[in-house]
Amino acid sequence: MDERTIAMLVVYLLCMFAGVPAKGKPLLDVCATCHANATCDDKSDGSGKVCNCKYGFVGNGRNFCQDKDECLISAKLCGQHTTCHNTYGSYYCTCLTGYSPSNNMTVFIPNDGTHCQDIDECRITGQCGDGGQCRNLEGSFDCSCMVGYKVHNGTEPFHPMKDKASCKVVNCGPPVSVKDTVLLSVTGTTYSSVAMFGCDEGFVWRTGDNSSVCGADGLWRRPTLVCEAKCGPVPFIANSEVVWQNRSVVVHRCVVGYHSWRGNNVSVCGSSGAWQKATLTCIETKPPINHLFMFNENCLHWKAEKYEEDTEVYKVTYTGSRDYQKSFHDKRKHFLSSKADQLELCLNLLPVTNYSISITATLARFTASITTNTSLPVPLAPVIYYREYETPLPTLRLRRSPSTLDPISLYQVFVLPVEEIMMFDCSSPVSLDSSSKMKSPAKYITAQFDVQHVGTDMNFTVGDGFLYGGIYNTPLQGGNNYYIILRAVSQWRTALESNCVLWAKVRGTSYVLKVSSLAATALVGLLAVVLLGMYSFTWYYTYFIICPVNVM
Repeated sequence: MDERTIAMLVVYLLCMFAGVPAKGKPLLDVCATCHANATCDDKSDGSGKVCNCKYGFVGNGRNFCQDKDECLISAKLCGQHTTCHNTYGSYYCTCLTGYSPSNNMTVFIPNDGTHCQDIDECRITGQCGDGGQCRNLEGSFDCSCMVGYKVHNGTEPFHPMKDKASCKVVNCGPPVSVKDTVLLSVTGTTYSSVAMFGCDEGFVWRTGDNSSVCGADGLWRRPTLVCEAKCGPVPFIANSEVVWQNRSVVVHRCVVGYHSWRGNNVSVCGSSGAWQKATLTCIETKPPINHLFMFNENCLHWKAEKYEEDTEVYKVTYTGSRDYQKSFHDKRKHFLSSKADQLELCLNLLPVTNYSISITATLARFTASITTNTSLPVPLAPVIYYREYETPLPTLRLRRSPSTLDPISLYQVFVLPVEEIMMFDCSSPVSLDSSSKMKSPAKYITAQFDVQHVGTDMNFTVGDGFLYGGIYNTPLQGGNNYYIILRAVSQWRTALESNCVLWAKVRGTSYVLKVSSLAATALVGLLAVVLLGMYSFTWYYTYFIICPVNVM
């Protein structure tokens, strides 16, 4: 036999021996091995006993039987609007808030058809409090206020327990009086209360209703009665209103936006039954500072509106800033007292500056504001020391006064050959870029300086071969005549202004010509000395050698 057959035979024998009880030993009692939460039941085929876990437990019936959580098996185990509660070996159900069980039991198991049904909370009297009306909802309810009541501490609809809101009766407060009337009686101040009015003394009730009712909106409905003075309707004065009156006197005042301009503000009912009308004149109130504008860049103009010809004190405050100079700050004040209706004030504003200006009429307590931007002026030329030179390396001098425009200003030195150009256009659009090196036979820039880096005094040698502002200071050509032009330039954004002065004139004489002139002069001098010496010798020889003088 092969190994597989032998193995099968061994397994078969083992199974047979396992099923035959040992001689003299009793059979195993299956029920004795059942778990405490299990029952011992007959097998369905009648072959013996078996251990089964009790209802509400799961396991093998012998080693373990653990609690089964029925609430996890199905979300709808208890039905709608319920909460499932697991217990050891069982479960039970309860209804959610706002619902009650159909069997009126607090807890139930829905095997008898018990279910949760909506509770109509509105059946409870006073559920929403005084003035509230209840509305039933599925599983809940809400409240709103009846006419004559308004919600307090919340908005509608509301839940009285959750929102802590309630309805309170509308209160209109004291009745509102009407012109020319007096309050006769009032039943209260809450919704639907009634107030009764009558005409004041000296007035007659002509038309209209004299009752006023507190409405659901919390406002009194105005009575419509019309009371007229015995002298007839109150006199009309344009742009005025009545501030007080009785049967014979009316006090007028100008309405908002107008002010009185002389005249009497009282109308009197005369004995003849006619009004002596007030002479009050109401004119339109205009701002104390009106039609404010700038002119000539530095001056303010405005119109003063005053009730009378009083002296007004104006406080002028102005602050200046510059986009190109963040550290710059110009803040000044000026005071002006005047009775005039038209005012002008010049402030001496600095150039190329953004100004915010405010003017306050101190007595009227009124402030007006305006902004302005000053323009770029022609820069001031420095003080130069003009000279004429005959050297190809002339040293020039200047003196300048510091200006607030130094950060946007330059000095440029131009060289003009006299033989080629006799006129110079100061506003010519020569580049201010330090990297540009404009060189031409007619004219060229030989140096450029940022003004803010130039001291009070500056010396500059034309043609020394150095770089100034990135521009090569080209040596002058010997034998040529030149004009040296100094140009002051101020530029900000697209605006450019310049000013030019003639700094020096250089007369050119060639070196060879100078040496030749000096040699010729020396030779002439030498010949003169020789001739003078020969003349002296001849004279001496004639008078002292050839013609001696006899001495006695």
